[in-house]
Amino acid sequence: MSYQLARQFLFRLPAEASHNISLKMLKMADNAGMLGMFMPQMYSRPVELMGITFPNAIGLAAGLDKNGDYIDGLSKLGFGFIEVGTVTPKPQDGNPLPRLFRLEERNAIINRMGFNNYGVDYMAERLRKKKYAGVIGVNVGKNKDTPAEEAASDYIACINKVYPYASYITINISSPNTPGLRALQFGDSLRSMLQDIKDCQERMNQQHGRYVPFVVKIAPDMSDDEVHMVARTLLDYNMDGAIATNTTLSREGVESLAHGKEQGGLSGAPLTKRSTHVVKELCAALEGRIPVIASGGVMSAQDAVEKVRAGAKLVQVYSGLIYRGPALVREAAEAIGGLEG
Repeated sequence: MSYQLARQFLFRLPAEASHNISLKMLKMADNAGMLGMFMPQMYSRPVELMGITFPNAIGLAAGLDKNGDYIDGLSKLGFGFIEVGTVTPKPQDGNPLPRLFRLEERNAIINRMGFNNYGVDYMAERLRKKKYAGVIGVNVGKNKDTPAEEAASDYIACINKVYPYASYITINISSPNTPGLRALQFGDSLRSMLQDIKDCQERMNQQHGRYVPFVVKIAPDMSDDEVHMVARTLLDYNMDGAIATNTTLSREGVESLAHGKEQGGLSGAPLTKRSTHVVKELCAALEGRIPVIASGGVMSAQDAVEKVRAGAKLVQVYSGLIYRGPALVREAAEAIGGLEG
């Protein structure tokens, strides 16, 4: 069955239900040894970054596999790397249903999931048991009921548990669905937290004899001056990389659509240009001293190419995968590989 036919069925269901069914079907097909029959071979064009060899430049963004339950199946879709999470120290249910909405007219999604996950102990066990031996990123966050001034303790609690299994760790301070989280992107709050996190990284490096890079994921809803300010702070604290961007609070271009005014983060095609602009500004501010991974509105191979031309070294997809299917992964990987060939 082609993905487009499967999508016709899945899109008749509520968005979160189709999300869960798709992942369960993927896992069943993988367990039955069927995925290899339908998925094209991974495109190989290695990228060396942060001391890691990525088989190709296209990765899966965090949010699709929040608990690490589907890593082995997702690895068959051709990704050069997979990011799981966001995970928090304690399990939490997230926001009330419904909390995930498709805006099909604009190839977009609004979510207000609220970091629903089974907690970091569950995630660590899934990471320990996975068969996938490729590059795995773990996206960590804070619990909703943890005060902002104590946020660093939540990030550190997660880091301590997932460090042995992660290729890199993403510090998520940019989700719009946890109250107060985005305030951690600026000023003394960011500096204090990054200092604590870098201290933790050094302790973990000494304990495990293995350096795991830490990257920070930022929001698209910043002015250029704010992007440059965040960049200076990332450089001051020797962070290993940045991801730009998370979902947006903007509703430009979707206000009149069904669900267009739902609360939450908007992803997909309406985010493409804004996210690419932030990538360009961030890369300019960082002056090549730390790498940027692009995420946000990658709906085609050309979108991925534009992120790289803006300065990104790697590109992540999520909403594009929902609307286009696994074909997007190989198309985007080949297009980026062709830039260097």
